[in-house]
Amino acid sequence: MAEASAESAKKNSGRISTMTEREGKYLTFCLGKEEYGISILKIKEIIGMMTITSVPQTPDFVKGVINLRGKVLPVIDLRQKFSMSQMEYDDKTCIIVVEINIRDSVLHVGIVVDSVSEVLNIKEEDIDENVSFGVSVNTEYIQGIAKTEDSVKILLDIEKVFDSEELAGLKDAENF
Repeated sequence: MAEASAESAKKNSGRISTMTEREGKYLTFCLGKEEYGISILKIKEIIGMMTITSVPQTPDFVKGVINLRGKVLPVIDLRQKFSMSQMEYDDKTCIIVVEINIRDSVLHVGIVVDSVSEVLNIKEEDIDENVSFGVSVNTEYIQGIAKTEDSVKILLDIEKVFDSEELAGLKDAENF
């Protein structure tokens, strides 16, 4: 009986740690009418739009690089990465600097978003991870869908938004 309880506790403890790994604070932002969230632990800072220097022969979603206090950062347009229609940048458009782990190093990338909303504390029970859009749609980068009082927020795993080739290209742009 003690053996069964120990096995049950081991299974439950694994389940609990898996369940709570998505719970926490998320920076929420808008792309068009949709709201997204990224774990606050991945956010370095939020800055207003600034001059972006284009880098030749990069994918369309890579806008270029910026000089942020002496550090060169690649900047991507999340709208373009998600194949959304283009929109003129305005006074609400900003760059969220995120931290992405790539191999044995950390890459800082600026992502252009339409606007930043707020920081939300999202509980595990408010996150639905079993959202399916069909077999041909890649949803690996979606950590879950958070249900709030009157809307839903798409929670992104920012490290899975890019594939390994794209990350290598961004790393190269950072060293530009």
